[in-house]
Amino acid sequence: MLIVPLQAIPNQTVTTTLDGQVTQINVYQTYNGLFTDIYLENTLIIGGVICENQNRIIRSVYLGYSGDFAFIDTQGSNDPDYTGLGSRYFLTYLTAAELAAV
Repeated sequence: MLIVPLQAIPNQTVTTTLDGQVTQINVYQTYNGLFTDIYLENTLIIGGVICENQNRIIRSVYLGYSGDFAFIDTQGSNDPDYTGLGSRYFLTYLTAAELAAV
């Protein structure tokens, strides 16, 4: 499991390479909650997904992404909001091997 570094700001984009995959992650706060879009090699594979505590974001192998993401609340079981990103709420990347072991 890896931690994707996020800042406590309401809208942000992080680009990183995970398991050989160039990945862009958009995280944005709305009045309905925190949401994310995931791009693989500049192609949107899943968008507008609400971020919930310990709930996988991609979930489907057929989307062509190896691994998955989930937010973790380190101080309880709340769904994340931008004010706690990087301190209370962490975005984790789980490899395909880690997912298979669960």
